[in-house]
Amino acid sequence: MHHPAPGAADRAPPADSTPPALRLTGLSKHFGGERALTGVDLDVSAGEVHGLLGQNGSGKSTLIKILAGYHAPEPGAELYLHGRRMRLPAPPGGFRDHGIAFVHQDLGLIPSLTVVENLFIGELASRPRWLISWRRERERAARLFAEYGLPIDPGAVVGDLSPVQRALLAIVRAVNDLKSATGKGGEAGLLVLDEPTPFLPENDVHQLFALVRGIVADGAGVIFVSHDVDEVIEITDRATVLRDGRVAGTLVTAEATARDFVEMIVGRQLDGQAPVHRNASQGAMDVRIDGLSGGAVDDVSIALHGGEIVGLTGLIGSGYDEIPYLVYGARPVGSGRLSLKGRALDISGLDPARAVAAGMVLIPGDRQNAGAVGSLNVADNMTIPVLHTLYNPWALNRSGMRRRTGALGAAFEVRPNAPALPFEALSGGNQQKALLAKWFQTEPALILLDEPTQGVDVGARQTVYKAIDESVRGGAAVLCASSDYEQLAAICDRVLVFSRGRVIGELTGDDVNKDTIAEHCYRSVGGVLERQEGSMRA
Repeated sequence: MHHPAPGAADRAPPADSTPPALRLTGLSKHFGGERALTGVDLDVSAGEVHGLLGQNGSGKSTLIKILAGYHAPEPGAELYLHGRRMRLPAPPGGFRDHGIAFVHQDLGLIPSLTVVENLFIGELASRPRWLISWRRERERAARLFAEYGLPIDPGAVVGDLSPVQRALLAIVRAVNDLKSATGKGGEAGLLVLDEPTPFLPENDVHQLFALVRGIVADGAGVIFVSHDVDEVIEITDRATVLRDGRVAGTLVTAEATARDFVEMIVGRQLDGQAPVHRNASQGAMDVRIDGLSGGAVDDVSIALHGGEIVGLTGLIGSGYDEIPYLVYGARPVGSGRLSLKGRALDISGLDPARAVAAGMVLIPGDRQNAGAVGSLNVADNMTIPVLHTLYNPWALNRSGMRRRTGALGAAFEVRPNAPALPFEALSGGNQQKALLAKWFQTEPALILLDEPTQGVDVGARQTVYKAIDESVRGGAAVLCASSDYEQLAAICDRVLVFSRGRVIGELTGDDVNKDTIAEHCYRSVGGVLERQEGSMRA
């Protein structure tokens, strides 16, 4: 678990006479008959990092989109920035002129342009010039990066930057926009970071947080939207939890525990979070993968019991995350054999259709693009694997599809449970629950998972764990590729650690815990480096 940064808990709260960077009162929003927000109040102080948490569907995204001007609130809402009342609704992007800047999860960068072009693109586009001195612009960018101690080359192409460098660039650009808009520096601004960390390794998250601390030290207020309670505890001063479109409460981070946050998010006390499954059968192996090679994976063999969850992990580029797709026939395979419930298969001859027919399912990491058709409704998506059972003599049995989808949605706690709703309208966590329902109804023998709880809130995560648990209790075997060590420790019977495309370690029993998994992943790199240095000296 992350721990509060030194000094974070000791910061004195801003004086009562100082108006908050943001004061939002009476914010409500409905979409059709669905309530998204009801009477939400939110205060963010200048010089404060304020967390915003809640389950998928709790209203976080709607609140941020109202601030950004994409949605209009219902009458009665009031917004004050540094004591000045702002008009609602604002035109899209209109709040930038008043000192609110946003960094969304997709970052909004143009990969083909350089760092300096991305950094000043808004300014350069809005102030036509006959001639641009790119040397001066690069020098200006270098000074801005130096201000926050960031070693980013202004002339580099953004597509060549690492993920954390791109995130840092997006944040610095937003801060620069604040300074340009307010004319007073960052102290008069509000920066909104909307899920900036899900795809960053832990070390890179710490680097990003160092930048955020520098920004608030200059006086800006920051709203930090996240699903990760540990990150919220590390970086924020206070945090507000939304539940079912209302404010469930605001906690002073230094005085709260992770359990306090989780219980507020889910709206109930936790009975304890025991591992989903730890007692797999020790009989004959029901699934065997032998000699699998393809992509970064080199001659990997894995055996599983029915009713067992085996985790796959390692550092970026180690190949663990390719295993589910190779086994499923979704990526080119050089060689490999699979024995599934006594049936022998040549993996190099598989494709997803044959894999499904053989008793496999894959829940991909990119659920929006690879797991579903966003423009189709929930019923169309969830019944694809069983459409052959839903024909009447003339056409598809649409009423039967809706009934089946409604029953699955209730069983897997999909909210809203609306079969006619476009799949893309569901929140991330509810999309994931719908995909589990879609495939688990086929009662597969082998379940292949890639980052099954990435971008999923605490409440939806528990539903995902429960669904996996019920499948393994029914005899399914599970391969779960994940970079989330805490998740692996929570659900896995064994964890295989990868390096350079091969399994270099297996953890069982009490060693299946977050710290030991992390230690083995990073130790694997050290071992490789030591071997390389030794061979060079020889």
